[in-house]
Amino acid sequence: MEAQSLLALAMALVGFGLISARLSGTILTAPILFVAAGLLLGPLGLHVVEIDFSGGAIETIAEFTLVLVLFTDAARIDVRTLWRYHNLPMRMLLVGLPLTILAGIAAAMMVFLGLPILEAALLAAILAPTDAALGQAVVSDRVIPVRIRQTLNAESGLNDGIALPVVLLFASLALATEGPQQHAADWIEFGLLQITLGPLAGVLAGYIGGRLIDRAAAASWMTTAFQGLSALGVALAAFAAAELIGGNGFIAAFVAGLTVGNVHRGVCEYLFDFAESEGQLLTVVTFFLFGTVIVPQIADQITLAVVFYALLSLTVVRMVPVILSLLGTGLSLPTWFFLGWFGPPGLASILFALLVLDENEVMLASPVLATVSVTVLLSVLLHGVTAAPAARWYGRKAVEMGDCEEVMPVEEMPTRYREM
Repeated sequence: MEAQSLLALAMALVGFGLISARLSGTILTAPILFVAAGLLLGPLGLHVVEIDFSGGAIETIAEFTLVLVLFTDAARIDVRTLWRYHNLPMRMLLVGLPLTILAGIAAAMMVFLGLPILEAALLAAILAPTDAALGQAVVSDRVIPVRIRQTLNAESGLNDGIALPVVLLFASLALATEGPQQHAADWIEFGLLQITLGPLAGVLAGYIGGRLIDRAAAASWMTTAFQGLSALGVALAAFAAAELIGGNGFIAAFVAGLTVGNVHRGVCEYLFDFAESEGQLLTVVTFFLFGTVIVPQIADQITLAVVFYALLSLTVVRMVPVILSLLGTGLSLPTWFFLGWFGPPGLASILFALLVLDENEVMLASPVLATVSVTVLLSVLLHGVTAAPAARWYGRKAVEMGDCEEVMPVEEMPTRYREM
């Protein structure tokens, strides 16, 4: 990254930091402002920032961010607590997520005539994960019942890791159909190894690394700062070990996070504090690069079909499966729509798209990257500006509901970021 581009990013970080408290709770969220800054300073605006899309910097930042997000998101989820108290996110993950992918495939086949079904499936899977940070008010505002806040929190913490093997499988099958027939079996074998050896490396790294940190901390051999840093080292070790044995490093990082978070819960206190600042930095940098690099890359590929699918993805494709998954729970109609609307595709979708397209540049010519980018762009804007007002509206509705399913007491789990 050139000095001029680095200076622009630094000024954006400092500028937002100076007024971040004043902006908290408003419609001007960090993702909105950093994407806007990227668009303003990039090739579509003042042309101050110039970063090569095909350069290694974007890939490195994307990979490191995805490892950190997958690991910390998984570590936040206490599976025992989830199983005991949180039937709503379980329904949304086990029923709603597969239905969302199927609905996304059907919509893509109807909107993009002639699009191969595997590319349609890949597009749907990339856009299926949600990012609660785009509507942070809905998981941090205390006027919303804990059960509903934690439903969105738990869903966004797990669905990126659950969707990743599906994304990789569809990507491998799509690549298999594009190459010579004799290579198809190789691609399928590669995909299967990725999603089997990756979890194995993750479990081993998470268990061994977490146990070592636990024991060293108990013996007062470690400083508190390095407990968080060492936990991040476990994520990187899981990633690297999986890659060395032919597995997928990102799946390994997610499984390592689940293992650490549920077997060595004491490690997580310092991990969350560390990820709160470092993770937030990587997130806003990713959104800045999204505006400066990715959106200009696909600007000439934006068509009415791309915009229409993006709108479908944010509404019908997301909301109908969520409502179907919540039937029989006793929740009210406002809650159905609230949970359905606040499932914004965001950081994970950007990173998944970059991960897949880095392996297959031919797919850049397909509408996949353009559609993912436009969907995330609209999501950043629409979910950002509606989060705070919708949180206040739903908070009033919750008061009117009185004693109901929505206010059933549940145990809380940490959110990704307290403020964005």
